Amino acid sequence: MKRRFEVVLMSAALAFAVSACGEGAKDGGASFDASKSVSVIAREDGSGTKSAFMEIIGLKGKADPASVIIQTGTAGVLAEVKGNSGAIAYESLGYVTDDVKTLKVDGAEATVENIKNGSYKISRPLSVVFKESALDDGLNGAFYDFLKSSAAQTVISNEGYVSIVDGASEYTIDASLSGTVDISGSTSLQPLMIKLAAEFEDIQPNVTVNVSGGGSGTGYNDADGGITDFGMISEEFNVEKAPSCSHYVVAKDGIAVIVHKDNPLDNIALEQLNALYDEEAGDAAITKWSELIN
Repeated sequence: MKRRFEVVLMSAALAFAVSACGEGAKDGGASFDASKSVSVIAREDGSGTKSAFMEIIGLKGKADPASVIIQTGTAGVLAEVKGNSGAIAYESLGYVTDDVKTLKVDGAEATVENIKNGSYKISRPLSVVFKESALDDGLNGAFYDFLKSSAAQTVISNEGYVSIVDGASEYTIDASLSGTVDISGSTSLQPLMIKLAAEFEDIQPNVTVNVSGGGSGTGYNDADGGITDFGMISEEFNVEKAPSCSHYVVAKDGIAVIVHKDNPLDNIALEQLNALYDEEAGDAAITKWSELIN
């Protein structure tokens, strides 16, 4: 009887502790200073993520707000948001970590399912660009076939991206293949491409796949100029940027809207994002968190 009483007391104490932790979490959210200014974070010009994001929110070709904080590359964006409680930014969903908070957009979560069914609107294709003549090389042609294979689709799905190939066929191993495939461009596609390259190297052990970044602009230029075998881009293919090239959509990716983990905001509308990122918003511009947090 005594042991049962002790267990009841311990359970009560544990329940109190859990309750106290919950209250602390609530207090943390309530302590967020909504009167502070919004720190608007953007990617550098030439970023495919930036190009796609601005087009989706209706600001294609528009200049950044005068007070914007520009961060080069995904790592810079994540570090800024993690260390700046007033920050809001956008970044490739496949690259977002638990160090920041991802917002719903118009009530839809940034998930693979919602990107595939179209309910999450801020998404874009991740593609490779290449010269058709480059595929005449047996190794390049084999890597291209691999990107469309069931093995590649498994990697794509496991890494949190959206596979667009239904009923993909198995890749046929060619023991005679050897050499190097060079790929450059989008830093948004780069982490997935590194995983795909590693899988291809495992299947074809005499092959090396070199993957480097530089942004979508680099991907277009390197592929068009024959500097690399494939260029990576993270936007809708623009043939004017690489007139000699074709493209293949490797996967789809959502662009997450992210804030500091202490920020209590859970949802934001596309029109509010427009008001944050539009240099010409005028009186409609959103500058304080109190305009977003009810």
